[in-house]
Amino acid sequence: MYKWHKQIQMVSDEIDECIKRRDNDSLTLYSLSQKLGYSEFHTTRKFEEISGMQFRDYLRLRRLAFALVEVREKKRLLLEIAIDYGFSSHEAFTRAFKAAYGITPKEYRKNPMPVVLCTKIGVFDRYFLGLGKIGMIKSSKEVKVYFVSMPAHKFLHVKNYGSIGYWEFWEHMDKVPETNCDRIAGLFDSITGKLDGEDGVVGKYNGQIMAHINEGSVIAEAYGIRLPVDYSGEIPTPMLLINVPASEYIVFEHGSFDYEQETESVTKKLEDTISSFDYSNTDYVSDNIMGRISYFFFDSEKHQKLVLPVKRKQ
Repeated sequence: MYKWHKQIQMVSDEIDECIKRRDNDSLTLYSLSQKLGYSEFHTTRKFEEISGMQFRDYLRLRRLAFALVEVREKKRLLLEIAIDYGFSSHEAFTRAFKAAYGITPKEYRKNPMPVVLCTKIGVFDRYFLGLGKIGMIKSSKEVKVYFVSMPAHKFLHVKNYGSIGYWEFWEHMDKVPETNCDRIAGLFDSITGKLDGEDGVVGKYNGQIMAHINEGSVIAEAYGIRLPVDYSGEIPTPMLLINVPASEYIVFEHGSFDYEQETESVTKKLEDTISSFDYSNTDYVSDNIMGRISYFFFDSEKHQKLVLPVKRKQ
């Protein structure tokens, strides 16, 4: 099973790369199956079994996700965008776009609104963090510790009170109508202006982070995006938008790492550094008052870091 999870992840990665290159000739089940060395039938059966979606549906929705960003960000003719992303005509593109997002490309360009994009599947992620075992190679990098002043911003999010950690969070959220991971992450992917993401990128969970919100007697676990303080866009159901005042934080940051082999050791190294950190030689103390937020960033290609609230000593 490990082998097939890794191979389907390779297919997912290759699909995105071909779409970026406008390489429609390589975006066929035949071409992708040839790279894996299996028949089209066997590949598509395994793709659906592991990802939960038929290959042709996933390919169409990923093309539409990339096309939507171009509709929103660029002034190109809609027909040109349609052809680039594998649609035979303006009409075919419009039908597919409206079926996926409930709005035509022309209407969306005039009034961009949050829609549910098809996020890039991460079957290999799910295998390692949910079903399988991550390698035990220890990270050789040190954890950087520093203080930052974070400007006022807004945090658009969903939250719950009964989970601990990313996977348990989504197990809880998947039980509530309209809050499953694919829908929520797809909505976040379509919102522009994220402080931690890139508007022109159709990435996997682009700019999305975990957080803990201190609500006094309880700590809410949340998942969302940080937005500019003047953000005034639509707030999709069931998301919440809160104002976060300018505040000071301590950052525990580990640089890029091998996701497959080092994730467990990186996480433990961060936890150990946080638990043993001595504030006595600094001008700060931990700040646990009601309303403060802790942020957790995870992107193995960049960093894993925890951003915790602090205040200056009296």
